[in-house]
Amino acid sequence: MATKERFEALEGLKARALEGGGAARIEAQHKKGKLTARERVDLLLDEGSFQEVGMLVTHRSSNFGLDKQKFLGDGVVTGYGTIDGRLVYVFSQDFTVLGGSLAEAHAQKICRIMDLAMQNGAPVIGLNDSGGARIQEGVVSLGGYADIFYRNVRSSGVVPQISAILGPCAGGAVYSPALTDFVLMTEGTSYMFVTGPNVVKTVTHEEVTSEELGGAMTHASKSGVAHFTAPNEIDAIAQLRRLVGYLPSNCEEDPPTLPFTPGDELRPELDTIIPENPNQPYDIREVLNAVIDPGSSMEVHAEFARNMVIGFARVAGRVVGCVANQPATLAGVLDIDASTKAARFVRFCDAFNIPLLVFVDVPGFLPGTDQEWNGIIGHGAKLLYAFSEATVPRITVITRKAYGGAYDVMNSKHIGADMNYAWPSAEIAVMGAKGAAEIIFKREIAEADDTAAKWKEKELEYQEKFANPYEAAARGFIDEVVRPSETRIKLIHALRMLENKVDKLPRKKHGNIPL
Repeated sequence: MATKERFEALEGLKARALEGGGAARIEAQHKKGKLTARERVDLLLDEGSFQEVGMLVTHRSSNFGLDKQKFLGDGVVTGYGTIDGRLVYVFSQDFTVLGGSLAEAHAQKICRIMDLAMQNGAPVIGLNDSGGARIQEGVVSLGGYADIFYRNVRSSGVVPQISAILGPCAGGAVYSPALTDFVLMTEGTSYMFVTGPNVVKTVTHEEVTSEELGGAMTHASKSGVAHFTAPNEIDAIAQLRRLVGYLPSNCEEDPPTLPFTPGDELRPELDTIIPENPNQPYDIREVLNAVIDPGSSMEVHAEFARNMVIGFARVAGRVVGCVANQPATLAGVLDIDASTKAARFVRFCDAFNIPLLVFVDVPGFLPGTDQEWNGIIGHGAKLLYAFSEATVPRITVITRKAYGGAYDVMNSKHIGADMNYAWPSAEIAVMGAKGAAEIIFKREIAEADDTAAKWKEKELEYQEKFANPYEAAARGFIDEVVRPSETRIKLIHALRMLENKVDKLPRKKHGNIPL
């Protein structure tokens, strides 16, 4: 074969690979409001940066007629490129080719990309759109999934792993995204579940749609499996690009810092943000938005456990992970979902050198049989464990209530926080004044002629003694009581001071977090 013919043969193979499952299947994909695998990669990565790996791979199976259904690439596009000039690895499942089904060759391509990411210290982004295991290949499909799971676990805490669910994701396929750091789902076109609606109906007799069982909003608000949702794929991919901008490439690097020009950092609006009535709610997001760089926030898990707010932001150009009780929902109480949500985020930030900024307004843990029987003790301990284990810079600001064990858990000085600030409105105590007075002065109140007046008197007595930040400050549990308007200034200085913090955990294989 002449050189020219060889080149023409190569170009012909490339053209076949680019066709995916063919024009008809691509049209069907578009009619569902979905992009093709290659269109997604082109949108995700910087223009012209994508370098494909494994374009000519095909499966090696002849069972059930598969030998007559060979497609170059075997249903997944894999390679590497850049996002804002930074290296990332990507795989994008192609639903137009055998339904994006995963089998031996398909899985090997994904594993190859994950191995390269580990070796070169760069994030992995998976664009999932698959009908599941290729059943014609039998157990090798299951083995392919397990090969990926193993790499997900080995990569955890080493390089960031992000999953976008842009179509079906069912059965064993759901476990790889669940093992990654962040999951994004598109509304109306994606779903995740271990067993589908038909199996559910057969086993439990429940009637449920795919969307109700495992759609984007179900997992964003009820299960917490999805960290982000997007109305369409364009928005989803824009979110992925933005998320990568907050993350370091690997656990040995710091997150990217943006230039910062100091200006007037006072925030006078914070001096009046806490209501005079201690039981009146306010939105902690208003506090966060005042102290971070304008427009720099990216909330995570916004629809799940709304009594806790978590997300990324920047302070003076530096990336921080924010964890805050939300008094506007359930008074900011800690419950099972809030504890789990925050604990996983804290551990992610610690793994990837992202300082933690914690805002506290918490009346305690949510009481009730539902919480106790479902393990609030163990789940609350997850958050306690996560903060105690974290070695990144950790700063706490108590805005109002910090009661009981919840005070300890929310990044207190006692579990290793570096700097602890409190506003003058802070109430740091074992419990609220009303309950405390009832216990401490029970006999005096019972013996009084006017029990209601006596109770109120003793409540005020307790409040004056303990419902303030000064007892804690006197003991060094609070480093400084600050005016709310000066909070941003204090945070900028503290983050700069802690920039070179070094802290090591005791030598061990790993701890045993109360899962």
